[in-house]
Amino acid sequence: PTELPLLQAAAAVGQGRLIATYERYFDRFGAKAAQVLLTADDLADRSRYLHVRNTFRALLHFGAIPIVNENDTVSVEELKTTFGDNDKLASLVAGLFDAPLLILLTDVDGLYDRDPADPQARLVPMVEEWSPELLTMVAEKKSKRSKGGMGSKLRAAKMITEGNGNVIIAGGDRPETLGRIFDAQEEGTIFLVQDTRLSAWKRWIGFAAQPDGILVIDDGAVQAIVERNKSLLAVGIVGCSGDFEQGEIVSLYDEKGTEIARGLTNYNRADLDRIRGKKTVDIRGILGVCSYRDVVNQDNMQTL
Repeated sequence: PTELPLLQAAAAVGQGRLIATYERYFDRFGAKAAQVLLTADDLADRSRYLHVRNTFRALLHFGAIPIVNENDTVSVEELKTTFGDNDKLASLVAGLFDAPLLILLTDVDGLYDRDPADPQARLVPMVEEWSPELLTMVAEKKSKRSKGGMGSKLRAAKMITEGNGNVIIAGGDRPETLGRIFDAQEEGTIFLVQDTRLSAWKRWIGFAAQPDGILVIDDGAVQAIVERNKSLLAVGIVGCSGDFEQGEIVSLYDEKGTEIARGLTNYNRADLDRIRGKKTVDIRGILGVCSYRDVVNQDNMQTL
């Protein structure tokens, strides 16, 4: 089906059958399956995010194995666009409790240095350091059975390795793949955890929270944030959009339209319209008060 109500009805039927299948197989090993259905909003809201984390911890404490999927029956926006991205969902769930390893299975054997269809393509066995050039090596091609291409898997790998875990991307078509990984044999591409570790707060800001607005910033501000780890000042803002309040999450875009960071804004949209492009010393004269020297503090910002 292609119509939204039919897709959601199919999801409602399919979810029940899927968990029943898991339960049947898990019973053979004396294990219990626990169905967990999430929406993007569950992880975008900080309070609900923490409640979800506590639920997972309780399930693991009691020996249940969570089977996680997007709640397609109610995830309207996700169904309209990409029908969800299980790579992102997997990385967010793994990040909830600092899992040491995330395994992403796909229809190729791992990350290749070029299109896998190219006879000259070579498998990259290990990625020790993240580089933006990695995304240029892959095409955003999705298989018939999945919704996320290699690009989404790389973004998931970036999130986890900047936290506390390693990631393996490997072929899921061969039944021996997981066994080889658990036996510590070389399989697929392994992405090693990075030296710079993100806090749980910054992981939530950068990868789970949904932005309520957009700030367009000039090249000087981009350089200060990306290269010097600085906060965003009003003088570096050239435009803004969206209806957001103080304390909500905003996306930071450069003037070419590339999202470079996300963060928690110290000013609402109405005030930013008045002070954007202005020096910090001028804010008090414009607003009558200067509650914050920066619009987005580095402690509440995550680069992408």
